[in-house]
Amino acid sequence: MEKTKYSKIYRIIHWAIAVSFILLLITIFLRLTWMNKYNMAAIIEDYLISAEQSLSQDQLLVLAKKIRQPMWNWHIYIGYVLVGLFSIRFILPAFGQMKIQNPFSKNLSTKKKIQKWTYLIFYICVIVSLVTGLIIELGPKELKKPMEEIHVLGIYYLIAFMVIHLAGVLIAEFTEQKGIISRIVSGSKDKD
Repeated sequence: MEKTKYSKIYRIIHWAIAVSFILLLITIFLRLTWMNKYNMAAIIEDYLISAEQSLSQDQLLVLAKKIRQPMWNWHIYIGYVLVGLFSIRFILPAFGQMKIQNPFSKNLSTKKKIQKWTYLIFYICVIVSLVTGLIIELGPKELKKPMEEIHVLGIYYLIAFMVIHLAGVLIAEFTEQKGIISRIVSGSKDKD
């Protein structure tokens, strides 16, 4: 079996995108759990009660949102980084680097077709997430709510893709593509 060689630019882009996705997931996780506006409002309210002070529920929610806003700004900054990384990712094939997967190629095994379709669907989902994120931040206010509804769905494809990707890499590493992990990390060749 032919072993894929990964160029330095491929590896840099791959890992920059991977780290960006992990950081995005962390901001989403924090927003949905510990830094949920209702949890934070309850913590603030408990403190104010102990200090014999109070705020309305609306005021508590506004304060909670303000406290977590710097963390959420990182979600936005990382989104901009991903727009740049994916722009580079889609420009590189014009220079012979990081060719886009083509699931329509003839003579592909069923396994290869599934792999290529998975990447194609992933890229489409990422583009939708990046475009909706940009519209939320930079677009007209009347589009913000419908774009947020679409954008939020990104967590599902992202987690699904990461699980599928990691499972596929591990299966490949322990079957026909031994050394795939070291090649994507360091670019080193196997010693068969």
